[in-house]
This record gives sequence, C-alpha cells and structure tokens, in this order.
Amino acid sequence: MNILVVNAGSSSLKYQLIDSVTGIASAKGLCERIGANGSCIEHKNLVKGTKTSLESPMKDHADAMKLVVNYLTDKEFGVIESMDEIGAIGHRVVHGGSYFSKSILLNDDVLAKLELCKDFAPLHTIAHLMGIKGCLDTMPSKPQVLVFDTSFHQTMEPEAYMYALPYKYYSEYGIRRYGFHGTSHRYVSGEMAKILGKPVEDTKIITCHIGNGSSITAVKGGKVMDTSMGFTPLAGVEMGTRCGDIDPAIVTLIMEKENMTPAEVNDLMNKKSGFLGITGLSSDMRDLLAAAEEGGEKGERASLALNILKHNVKKYIGSYAAIMNGVDAVVFTAGIGENCGALREMICSDMEFMGIELDKEANAGRSSDPFRISTADSKVAVYVIPTNEELVIAQDTAAIVEAK
Repeated sequence: MNILVVNAGSSSLKYQLIDSVTGIASAKGLCERIGANGSCIEHKNLVKGTKTSLESPMKDHADAMKLVVNYLTDKEFGVIESMDEIGAIGHRVVHGGSYFSKSILLNDDVLAKLELCKDFAPLHTIAHLMGIKGCLDTMPSKPQVLVFDTSFHQTMEPEAYMYALPYKYYSEYGIRRYGFHGTSHRYVSGEMAKILGKPVEDTKIITCHIGNGSSITAVKGGKVMDTSMGFTPLAGVEMGTRCGDIDPAIVTLIMEKENMTPAEVNDLMNKKSGFLGITGLSSDMRDLLAAAEEGGEKGERASLALNILKHNVKKYIGSYAAIMNGVDAVVFTAGIGENCGALREMICSDMEFMGIELDKEANAGRSSDPFRISTADSKVAVYVIPTNEELVIAQDTAAIVEAK
C-alpha cells in the first residue's frame, strides 16, 4: 500500500510517499512559507533521482496538499498515475497528551481530543491540525492515521513519569513526563533488538537520539522505562537552542532580574540557549567542532558546549543502565548521533567500567545501514542506526487501515 506520510509545521509541510510493504520511498518533498509571500514547493522523484522546485501561492495547508498531489501525479515529475494509488495518509503528531497511547485512525472524536492537546504543545498541535484539515479538504475519502511522538513512552511507570508537584496538577492539567522522539526511539530500539538476536523481552537498550533536539531513552523488553525529555521537549540534555534540564528556580530569578514575561523566558530557554547560548556562535554541531579545533575564545566556548553535551549524555547512559539493571546495547541516531563520530567518541570514552569499549576506526566510518562502533570484546554493543520515522508511520498507518 502506498502511504502518504505528512509532517506539518505551522508554515511548512514535509511529505513522503512510501510503499508500506517494501519500505521504499518513491517521492519526498517540502512545502515552505505556507500562508506567506514566496511560498514554494521542492519535490524529489526518488525513482528517477530528479528534483524540481516551484514558487507557488499557498494560502493554507489545503493549498499545499493540492500542490503535493499535483506533483505526485504529474506526468514528468510524479510517481503515480492518480490519487487512487494512495491508500492512506499517515500524520506525524508531536503530542498525544494522556489521550493517545498508540497510533489511531482519525475520526471526529479523535480530532476533538487532538484539539485538547493544544495545551501541551500549542505550536506543534495547531500545525498538525492544519495539516490534517488540509488533507481532509483535498482527499476527504482517504483514511488518515495519527502517529504520536509521545505514544511509545506511555509504558513508563508512574515513578518515572510523575513530577513531585501537588497531585492536582497531574489530575487536573495532565502535568507529567511524556517524552518525545518516540517514533525514532521505537524504530532504532527495534532494529537493535533484531541485531542482538535474542527475544525482545530479554533486551536492555539505551537509545540516544541526538540532533538539534535530543533525547535519551531506556528501553527494557521493548518497553520504555524512562526518557530524558519531559512535559515538553525542553527537558533533558543540552540541545541546539534548548537548555535542557535546569534548576526551575533559575526561571523565576531570570524573570525578576531581566524583567521578563513568561513568554519571553520560555523563548529564551527554547530558542536562545543550548549550543547557541553557550557559544554565542551557532546552534550547528559542525560550527562548534570547527571552532573548537580553531581555538581561541570562541574555541573555548565551543569546547565547553561540547563537553556539557558529553557530560549530559554519559550521565543519562549511566543512570539508565542502573534502572534497567544492566545494558546490552547503546544506539546513536538522528543527525548528530549518526554523523558525528567525534561526539560519539567523547561520550563512549572512559566507560570501560560498564562494558563499553569503542572501536575508533569503526567509529570514524559512515553508512546508511546500521554499523557497530564497539570492539568485538566490548560487553555492551554500541551501534549507529540511522532512524526512519517515516517508515514507522507508514507501517502503522497501513496496519491500522488494513485491520479496520
């Protein structure tokens, strides 16, 4: 079945057309500046290896979806004859709140509950709703499935997801740890379990999704025991522009000292902190590595940012090994995790006490396939596994649609 996988942002819409059986994507693209001047689409035919782009007015996500369908069915740039070849639409949704613990077929009740999730992730949820409604306007007869970043983490026990706040904030407002990047953690932990070659229920895996946004997850027996992100994607390790875990009293102090509003300090922590905040230079790992190598004051700040992330990730790996009573494998994935051997080496160094021994030569390599970066003698297997969230969304969508 051909599944159209959609990831809608407030002014953007990413898409892929994936065969759910083979797992192969035949086309992908991006609509940008939706609702603004200069809106455009970039479309890639992955079968022919061609790419085209067009500046075209898109007043909303419905206009964007019409343009997507036009390109998918275009005689020159398309990969299908008509919309009839699209079996269903799968949506990436960031936050399912406490309402959704698994992927689900869209209906009026599901749509109403998703509206309630705006309190948890307003920018993301509003964007997802626009994407869903755009698909309903363009392809009203196609089944749609929602796949949530939060759902994989719903197996956590209360001691892992509860905050030690007055209980009413949980019962009345749903304030708890939700976790994110769940589709990625689910995919790479599943692939790692296959590589280990033993029953999933016997596996203990730590997955490190490190990109502009980063999260670390403990997966025991195929179920999440704990994860570093919390009520929002702000918690956990240092990220590109997010601060990660801080003492909450810092927030009120900064508000008082800088005369900031809640919205302003929220913007500070989400968009002006992390790599960018420490260095004053960039949120891009490549820029940090270059600056650290060059030296000087900028290099010192870049090295500090790198060392903070290294320290954060090592701390999570150690704590998760403790709560799982051991670990079989550590997995690195996402943009930085897959491509930055220098950071992986920093994290895995001096970890021999818990059975991690890095193969530096293997770690220097790159591959679109999973590859081992620990030595043959390492008691803990360390792997780089490229993530494929779109494939998970496509497979979930096909399974739900075929079962109805």
